[in-house]
Amino acid sequence: MNAKEVQGPGPLSSRWSQLGLGMVAMMAISSPQYVWALFTGPLVKELNATLAEIQVTFSLLIVLQTFLSPLQGYLIDRFGPRLLLSVGALLTGASWVLAANVQSLWQLYLSYGVLGGIGTGIIYVGVVGMMVQWFPDKRGFASGMVAAGYGFGAILTTFPISRSIETGGVSDTLLVYGFAIGAVGILAALGMRRPPRPATPTAAAASVVEPARSYTPREMLRSPIFWLMFVMMTMMSTSGLMVISQMGAFAHDFGVADALVFGLAALPLALSIDRFTNGLTRPFFGWVSDRIGREYTMFIAFGLEGLAMLVWLYYAHNPLMFVLLSGVVFFGWGEIFSLFPSTLTDTFGTKHATTNYGFLYMAQGVGSVLGGPLAALLHDATHSWNIVFGLVVLMNILTAALALFVLKPMRDAHSRTTAAAILPEIEPIALQKESA
Repeated sequence: MNAKEVQGPGPLSSRWSQLGLGMVAMMAISSPQYVWALFTGPLVKELNATLAEIQVTFSLLIVLQTFLSPLQGYLIDRFGPRLLLSVGALLTGASWVLAANVQSLWQLYLSYGVLGGIGTGIIYVGVVGMMVQWFPDKRGFASGMVAAGYGFGAILTTFPISRSIETGGVSDTLLVYGFAIGAVGILAALGMRRPPRPATPTAAAASVVEPARSYTPREMLRSPIFWLMFVMMTMMSTSGLMVISQMGAFAHDFGVADALVFGLAALPLALSIDRFTNGLTRPFFGWVSDRIGREYTMFIAFGLEGLAMLVWLYYAHNPLMFVLLSGVVFFGWGEIFSLFPSTLTDTFGTKHATTNYGFLYMAQGVGSVLGGPLAALLHDATHSWNIVFGLVVLMNILTAALALFVLKPMRDAHSRTTAAAILPEIEPIALQKESA
């Protein structure tokens, strides 16, 4: 890695320019996840497959995006963002280009699922890891902005891709947009670079924002704080992904899917509102956490989602309330993608931030299993969504309580212990400087 990648001259050395490039990169790779539903129907017909067989592709995409993130984070920390993020964008674009001409399920799995999962995972964990390093004073806001880019990005492509499928078919759509996704992602990645390396911390510099030293992934994995955060993020991921994956099913069960709200069908209207609030909440609650503290913000946001889901279930048969409350539910969920990476970096430092967040991001993969197939199995066994919703509400309330009453005291004690351990090493250096 050369020096230019660390800081580099010109306008791209500004951290706000890096934030903008990070948002563009995230927007470029958001479509494989968020517009997948547009491809399932045509692919079922073209490949003469069942919907369940086609949906394996999406499972591969999410699992590989999350479970490979520690390795991807390590490679980015080792070789720098420019090279690895460019590779991630290239793989993401190639996944669509290759999927344009698939003749079998296995070809679809390997192209859209495997290559897409690896490529989008590199971009996601890499961009978030860069932002928490560039913005030590605004970690929640910065990570929330790029996470919002991932949430908002598909808004720009959903309707054009839908029209393209109707007029030109799936193959042409995947080919054209695959090249576009890859090109935009690579151009954004080529402008990204590391921030200047932080100076050796001093006792005066240590604060709740910047820990006294950075922890390696091995050290972090030995800490109970990491595993508490992993469990918390798993529970929150489960709740949100249960709604994302099952919303069509329970909307039909509640009899509101095809009801009209403001002249529009309730289900697609709810999905559109959810996409907006899911993006908006990430920088908003990240910004709030920069001011009142991570754990206090978690308590408010996670509690909000739990309460909203409870009220949502009560009014589930009312189409208008179904649409409006679904937006509130996602406003209380999407912020996990700004609060958890910023809290992790606050606790374990910036030097290995990308790799460290890669390990925590695996919780999203666990949540996709718990909130997807296992939640569906629970519904099938009980023939009721009440138990599924009840468990998810319980997870939200429990996570909110853990944030305030367990995580906060543990992080406070961790900060005091780390500062006390490093102070004897700092004081002789300070005395030498004073005598000089």
